[in-house]
Amino acid sequence: MKIQSISILILLLVLPMFSYSQSKQFTREGHIQFLSVAEAENIEANNYKVTSIIDFATGKMEFAVLMKAFEFEKALMEEHFNENYVESELFPKSTFKGAITNLDEVNLEADGEYSVNVEGALTIHGVTKDITAPATITVAEGVVSGTTSFTVKVADYDISIPKVVIKNIAEEITVNVNCKYQELKK
Repeated sequence: MKIQSISILILLLVLPMFSYSQSKQFTREGHIQFLSVAEAENIEANNYKVTSIIDFATGKMEFAVLMKAFEFEKALMEEHFNENYVESELFPKSTFKGAITNLDEVNLEADGEYSVNVEGALTIHGVTKDITAPATITVAEGVVSGTTSFTVKVADYDISIPKVVIKNIAEEITVNVNCKYQELKK
């Protein structure tokens, strides 16, 4: 009887640690693509060094994006992006802090695609704005991934577009996010 009580006590102590580690998922290799579709040209940039964490116990999530990690087709575009538009020296990263608002729709124990809503604060160029976006959480063989697509208005983040290139850069930029997560282990 005493051994059974000790076993139950150990199980009660270990089980919360197991569920805690299962609930937090992270990546340091997320992908963000942005696309500017304008009259004169389309501009695409990709960043494969996105850091993100999701706590599935609470729904809270965060992203951190180094602005200088965006890669462009042309070196001159990358230079203009970092020096003239997002001013990467002054504002080296963009962040998102928010939450999945319908977390009860996600079951990490069952493979499937789960439609979720995400709300939070997006900071770019030192300016923070609230955003809401639909997203998809996919669970496949225990691996969690997340995707979303939304638009941001350049002017909302105090990014000025010189009149000389106004036809080259869209007023609204499409942002596509794709992250494959892994368990955060203590």
